[in-house]
Amino acid sequence: MGVPLYFMGIFALLNLPAGGIINMEYRQIGKTGLQASVIGLGCERLDGAPYEQVRETIGAALESGVNILDVFMPGTAVRENIAKALGGRRKNVMIQGHIGSTDVNQQYDISRDMPTVRKYFEELLRLFGYIDFGMMFFIDSEDDYKNVFDTDFVTYAERLKRQGDIRHIGFSSHIPVTAMKAINTGVPEMLMFSVNPAFDMLPVTENVLDRLENGIESGSLRGIEPKRAELYKLCAQKQIGITAMKALGAGKLLSPEHTPFAKPLTTAQCISYALSRPAVASALPGCRSADEVRDAMGYFDANDAERDYAEAIGSVRSDFMGNCVYCGHCQPCPAGIDIVSVNKYLDIARLDTANIPPSIRSHYQALGGTDCTQCGNCESRCPFGVPVIENMREAARLLG
Repeated sequence: MGVPLYFMGIFALLNLPAGGIINMEYRQIGKTGLQASVIGLGCERLDGAPYEQVRETIGAALESGVNILDVFMPGTAVRENIAKALGGRRKNVMIQGHIGSTDVNQQYDISRDMPTVRKYFEELLRLFGYIDFGMMFFIDSEDDYKNVFDTDFVTYAERLKRQGDIRHIGFSSHIPVTAMKAINTGVPEMLMFSVNPAFDMLPVTENVLDRLENGIESGSLRGIEPKRAELYKLCAQKQIGITAMKALGAGKLLSPEHTPFAKPLTTAQCISYALSRPAVASALPGCRSADEVRDAMGYFDANDAERDYAEAIGSVRSDFMGNCVYCGHCQPCPAGIDIVSVNKYLDIARLDTANIPPSIRSHYQALGGTDCTQCGNCESRCPFGVPVIENMREAARLLG
């Protein structure tokens, strides 16, 4: 059965320090052609940690099969600790390094002043030799967009790539409208985006970072916000791989006190949700210790029921009704159809029915979607009332 590269998993058995075995999975990061572990490591919480703690955390991640790290922190000490902890294993990992992340005025600051930008990024290059993904840092507002794409900032990123200092150009964002505008320039090859069920339900007018600071109220949540859904589909259509930050909502989604849902989610549910979004290649939880890394790796020990997020995200409102959230409750299909993937391809095709990418048609046709017998088993199991049979017909019409 054919599947798109950004959903494809490659498995490797790895021995964990505790003696257990983990099936790490790898997915292609869109058009870059590079395979990333589906769970990576966000290194932000290692800032300020002593070297030995950094060494143990990085070691646990690599021993678990993690091969992608996000290093957006501008501080010299944490960067040096990570580089030292990697040592000769630098070649075994891919690093997201952020262009424009500085600490001139505060711990984390955003700069578009080119001498400052160059100073901080060239220190990254000194420590790591090269950067796999040069991430244009924090493109959220219209001003952010203009100060990157209408200035020498983007020229600098392109020059770094031509020189081989970075291998691919990406960017980070929390705002779907701005992210889509950046993608449509044709410059970025990948995106780091905040992905979790609470953020995906916030109205597009809400600032997700403000919500992290001030709390996410259940009354502010609706069904999947259309612009965020559109972003995921656009990324899949254009093969822009996504690495997911804030998958745990800075821990708030795991907290009985702070979760906006009827009950807190688990780490496995949060990671499962992030990985179910179209084009997402890897979730990068921020871990501060080896134990936290191993806790994240518990995702691989979780069974389907323990990873299932459908009941949790359905506990807020009924706005999901009729919309596929790719939870997989419709499976298995008696005819052997991968219903979730058919729905994903259909959603991508609906973005622009007059210009459906040939790759989407090809992947769909390998799924056997036209084999639907209209038995209704899928619809009877769907918790969101998705008209699966009608979707199968529409997919056959658009993609068959």
